[in-house]
Amino acid sequence: MFEVLPHTADVGLRVTADTLGALFEDAGRGFFSLIVEQLSEVHPREQKQFELSGHDVEYLFFDWLNELLFAFEREQLLFSEFRVSIDSGGLRATARGEQLDHTRHHLTHEIKAITYHGLKVVRTPNGWLAEVIVDI
Repeated sequence: MFEVLPHTADVGLRVTADTLGALFEDAGRGFFSLIVEQLSEVHPREQKQFELSGHDVEYLFFDWLNELLFAFEREQLLFSEFRVSIDSGGLRATARGEQLDHTRHHLTHEIKAITYHGLKVVRTPNGWLAEVIVDI
């Protein structure tokens, strides 16, 4: 589950999930819901693999969102489905989606950067919680 948080000049994202992998998957969906109005209109036609090394979950979360932003900016890829596994060495993920099609995809925000401001990834009694502010 994810929710968009109001922020003065930026936008925040809060994500909760039972597992760390699910947290990163939901963060991917939440991230792209900030970019495209109807995430359900992004079809899983292509897939891209991601591998990130690291053991600090906050930095890994930050790097994950940065990789997704880079894929969008460089390749114009929108993703709507994610499969993420995390272990002590880092993250392995498959993201599925398609090329941006301006005739079908209405963009809502231009994301400039992921920020460290307010970044947190913590284990809770119910699973995991992450919060991040993105610069729009």
